[in-house]
Amino acid sequence: MMDTATQALHRLQPLGFTQAAQVHLNLTPAELVEEALRRGEGTLTDTGALMADTGNFTGRSPKDRFVVKDANTQDSVWWGDINIPFDADKFDQLQEKMVQYLADKEIYVREAYAGANPDYRLNLRVVNELAWHNLFCYNMFLRPSEGEDTTWTPDFSIICAPGFEADPAVDGTRQPNFAILNFTKKMILIGGTGYAGEMKKGIFGVLNYLLPHEKNTLPMHCSANVGKDGDAAIFFGLSGTGKTTLSADPNRGLIGDDEHGWTPDEGIFNFEGGCYAKVIDLSREKEPQIWDAIRFGAIVENTRFVPGTHTVDYANKSVTENTRTAYPINFIDNAIEPSVADSPKNIFFLTADAFGVLPPISKLDKSHAMYHFMSGYTAKVAGTEMGITEPQTTFSACFGAVFLPLHPTKYAEMLGQKMDEHPDVNVWLVNTGWTGGSYGTGSRMKLSYTRAMITAALNGDLNHVEFTKHPIFGVEVPASVANVPAEILDPRNTWADKEAYDKTAASLAEKFVSNFKKYADFANEEILAGAPKVAVEASV
Repeated sequence: MMDTATQALHRLQPLGFTQAAQVHLNLTPAELVEEALRRGEGTLTDTGALMADTGNFTGRSPKDRFVVKDANTQDSVWWGDINIPFDADKFDQLQEKMVQYLADKEIYVREAYAGANPDYRLNLRVVNELAWHNLFCYNMFLRPSEGEDTTWTPDFSIICAPGFEADPAVDGTRQPNFAILNFTKKMILIGGTGYAGEMKKGIFGVLNYLLPHEKNTLPMHCSANVGKDGDAAIFFGLSGTGKTTLSADPNRGLIGDDEHGWTPDEGIFNFEGGCYAKVIDLSREKEPQIWDAIRFGAIVENTRFVPGTHTVDYANKSVTENTRTAYPINFIDNAIEPSVADSPKNIFFLTADAFGVLPPISKLDKSHAMYHFMSGYTAKVAGTEMGITEPQTTFSACFGAVFLPLHPTKYAEMLGQKMDEHPDVNVWLVNTGWTGGSYGTGSRMKLSYTRAMITAALNGDLNHVEFTKHPIFGVEVPASVANVPAEILDPRNTWADKEAYDKTAASLAEKFVSNFKKYADFANEEILAGAPKVAVEASV
C-alpha cells in the first residue's frame, strides 16, 4: 500500500510531476501553520492568526494575467487588455520548467472544490510551494467532508510557485511574474508572485468562463445574504462602495462576501468556502465579525505589529493599503452553510458617486439594470491617489471587468434573462457617495440613512410608495423612505445651486455614454435603452 506522500505524487503525475523532495497532502490548518512557522514563512499574532508577507506583489497584477489562445478559446474569449492571449506551446514550456523547479522542493498539495451547490462544483487540485499558500487555499476554497474520496481527476488544477520566475524573452510573458489560464489543459500556472489572491481570482475567472458556457449559470462578483424567511439579496459594488459593510447584517445570514453563481432553477450559491477581507484601519467597532474571525487558522497579509508586541497595527500602511485577512466562512457567526439560497428578491448595485448626482436609492427596470450592470460605475475622490484633485469616474463592467473572460454583454443579457424569469426581483441603484454637492462641497451620505434605505427595500416597504423618474438617468426615485429625510431622496433638491447640479448631472451622463461606446456594437437595443437621456441626446 502506498504511503501518503507516494499517493500524493501519484496524483500529480498528470501535471508532469515524477519527483519532489517531499509531498504534503491535505494537511490540517494546525499542521500548515506549524509548517509555515518552521519554514520562516510567517509569525503568529496575539490572536493566533498567521501573519505572512506576499513579497514584491501586494495585489494582483492584471497586466500579467494571460489566457491561452487556442481552438477552444479563440472565438469565445473577450480578448484585449483584460484577457491577454498566450501561446499554448509557451504554456507547455512554462509548465515543464515549473515542475522541474519544484522537483527538489517540499510541496504542499490541497484537494478542494469551488461551488457550494454540488451540481455546479468544480473539483480542484492545488500544488503550492509555500505552506501558508496551502492554508490560504484551505480557507478560501470549499473543504471536502471528512473521509470524502478526493482521488478525483480534477476539473481544474493550479501550480503556484512564487519563487519561480519566467524569462520574458524566452517564455513569452511580460515580466518574470505571471498568472496564466489554460481552458484546454484545465490548469492555471502562477509564478513570480506571492500574492495569494491570484489563486482565488484565477478560479473565479475559470467559473466566469465555464458557468455561462456549460451550465447557463450567471457568475457574479457580489456579496450575498439571506433573511429569516429565505429572502436572498445580492450586493454588487467596487472598492469603497460599502459592499462588505452593507451586506454584513446581524439580522440576516451571510451566504458569501465575494463570488456567487445564479443557476437556472436552484437559486444562488457561493463559489468559495471563506472570506478575503481588507483589514486596513480595521476595528472591532466598525467590523466586529471580521475582527473576531482573525484567530488561529486565519491569515493576515502584509500587516505590521505594534512595536514590541504581537498585536497587529491595522492602521499601519507601510507595506500596502491592501492589507487583508483570509479565514473560513464558518469563522463568521451568522454564516449559512451550505452557502446556498433561493433566487434573490433584491439586487443592489452600490456606487460611491463623488459627483453627488445619483439618487441615494433608485429602482431600475430591466433596461436600466442591464445598462448599469455593464457600466459598473463608481468614483474616486481627491486624496485617494496621487494626482487626483477632483472626482474621477471609474467604470468596471459587471462590477468586476478584470475577471471576465467573456464579453460583458453576455453577463448583462443573462441578468436580463434572470429578471424575465423572476419578475418579482427588484434591482436597486444605491449611491453611498455624496449629497448636497460634489466632493469638496457636499457631504458623504450617512451610513445610517443608507442602511435604512436598504432595510426598507428588503422589507418590501418601498413597494407601497410613489416613485418619480429621474429626468436624466431615467431611474425611479422613491418619494419617501422610513427613517430617511425626504429632502435627500431627490439629489437635485440637496444642491443649493440647481443649475450647477444640472450641469454636473449632464456631464456625468456624458461620461456614462462615452464609456459605453466600447460596448455599443455588441449591446442589444434593450440594454442601450437604459442609457442616460441627456447624454444620449448630446452624443447624437
